[in-house]
Amino acid sequence: MAGEDAVQAAEQHPEEEQGPKTADGRDGGAQGNAAGGRSVKRYRREELDKEEQNLLVSEDGDDDNAEEYVTLRKRREQEESRLVKLLRGGREGSAERSGSEPPPGDRPKESLLVITARTRKDAGAPNEAQALLEEEADIMRHALQKQALKAVKELATGVTYSRSMETGWKPPLRYRRLPLDLQQQLRDALRIVCDGKDIPPPIPSFADMKLPPAVLRVLSGKGIKKPTQIQMQGLPVALSGRDMIGIASTGSGKTLVFALPMVLIALQEEMRMPLGQNEGPIGMVICPSRELATQTYEIADMYCKALTADRYPEVRAMLCIGGIDPKPMYETIRRGVHAVVATPGRLKDLLHKRRMLLDLCRFLCLDEADRMVDQVGFEDDVRDILSFFRGQRQTLMFSATMPAKIKAFAESALVDPVEVNVGRAGAANMDVIQEVEYVKEEAKLPYLLECLQKTAPPVLIFAENKRDVDAIHEYLLVQGVEAVAVHGDKAQEDRHAGIAQFKAGEKDVLVATDVASKGLDFPDIQHVVNYDMPEEIENYVHRIGRTGRCGKTGVATTFINTKQCSETILLDLKHLLREAKQRVPHFLLALDDPLEAQAELEEKSGVKGCSYCGGLGHRVTNCPKLRSEDKAKVRANKDFFGSGGFGGEM
Repeated sequence: MAGEDAVQAAEQHPEEEQGPKTADGRDGGAQGNAAGGRSVKRYRREELDKEEQNLLVSEDGDDDNAEEYVTLRKRREQEESRLVKLLRGGREGSAERSGSEPPPGDRPKESLLVITARTRKDAGAPNEAQALLEEEADIMRHALQKQALKAVKELATGVTYSRSMETGWKPPLRYRRLPLDLQQQLRDALRIVCDGKDIPPPIPSFADMKLPPAVLRVLSGKGIKKPTQIQMQGLPVALSGRDMIGIASTGSGKTLVFALPMVLIALQEEMRMPLGQNEGPIGMVICPSRELATQTYEIADMYCKALTADRYPEVRAMLCIGGIDPKPMYETIRRGVHAVVATPGRLKDLLHKRRMLLDLCRFLCLDEADRMVDQVGFEDDVRDILSFFRGQRQTLMFSATMPAKIKAFAESALVDPVEVNVGRAGAANMDVIQEVEYVKEEAKLPYLLECLQKTAPPVLIFAENKRDVDAIHEYLLVQGVEAVAVHGDKAQEDRHAGIAQFKAGEKDVLVATDVASKGLDFPDIQHVVNYDMPEEIENYVHRIGRTGRCGKTGVATTFINTKQCSETILLDLKHLLREAKQRVPHFLLALDDPLEAQAELEEKSGVKGCSYCGGLGHRVTNCPKLRSEDKAKVRANKDFFGSGGFGGEM
């Protein structure tokens, strides 16, 4: 009985079931209660698990209001969305904050890389046209990072001029009184585009330009009765003393726009104070080639002699080029020279030897300016020449092709310039019928004889390299064709004699490199043959511009093949033909044209084709001219610093 009562008591009060304690306080009945101890530990673990679960589910321990457990990944997503809203300008109140979000001080800090990546992701993928536009802008920004076209002293001292040169010439009063809207209507009717401030009005008559009677008689004697568009607007600008950028197609009469003002300004200075010995020049024209300089000098000298014959003070012009006897130049300089037409090389030589000074020079023109400031060698020569000027000068730049990069570079050297544009810069002459034919390399010479039958002589043939010029010349002579060849390796006497014979009609065919493509005037040429396609579309425009001059119609035949021509230049040619409303051959139409899918880019940029070289078949990101110039700069740096590596040549 006593044992049963003890069992019942133990069941009713299990917590009182303890053994006797020893002197050190330990449980004396530990051995007897081993099984009971294990059940108590299991019970305590279950209680701890429940408490931890309650804490995870709800911080306040209220099971009725418990929220679902938010994982770390979800909390990060919530935090990212909140930051994106803040970046977009939104603000969230405290009511929108989730109770499960950690306090701001406990949030893990994110790296700048993570934040930037998230921002870009949230902004979405950039528009392809916008990305290309930004890339083009970056390329042009680097391409235009050139030093201003100024004298070294002006750059060093920071000298700038704010006012144009003053001359005694003004437009007639009736033209000055024309309302600006009527002046603009006249320009629109003549298809003249001008940019600048206080632009002089266009004058459609030589007699109204206040030119000396001797000059008017020379113009009338040459059959020039009415000025062309570039002359109507360009002559008033130049005679007013304004800096100018002139853009017009080949054969439009640009030479008169700068040659005549140079002579008249020199005449004005001579009438004020005659030049003494070794003084002058007053005006100067710089040309890229000897042939172009010779032609310009002949025009300027013609007006100088006409003025002298009409009892005006003598105005002396001088030709300054290499390859000729310098003694006549020295004699003219000794007497005092008023106008100089030069190439950069010989002019630098005279200046460095102190044979001629530019202290009195107040008129400067760069003919074919795109070539003068575009090529590395010419640009350095022009900068060197400008360092000899001692004061402000009137600066004019002319060319048939004037890409945006050249205009931006030119404007850095001009004072309040006026841009006169007749037609798109780089556009082909609309009076030229362009025929493009696919001819295999080995069939070019035989087919050339057939092409010569299209028109009567004279005919001008262009080839890219000197070796081809000599081969064509020799082949034509064997076939009995009266031909003459001109290129850079020939002596200056031979070059001058060849061009003179061709102009006089003694030779029927002139074969030349691009040395004869820019600026030279052959008024009777009816046919130009491109034996090969030039590497740049600008040179193609200059080549075919030797025909179709002064309103006459001409023909230009071009041989192309895939072996010699790159796809980029063919695409440029395709778009140029379309612009001139010429027939586009089927092999050009078959080319894949990436620009057809980039109409949005053209619309956003406002530039058709390449903003660097003016080609219509590619963008500046794929400009062959830019790539070739970069390669030339690399070669120049390599030549300057040596062949590279340890022990490189210097």
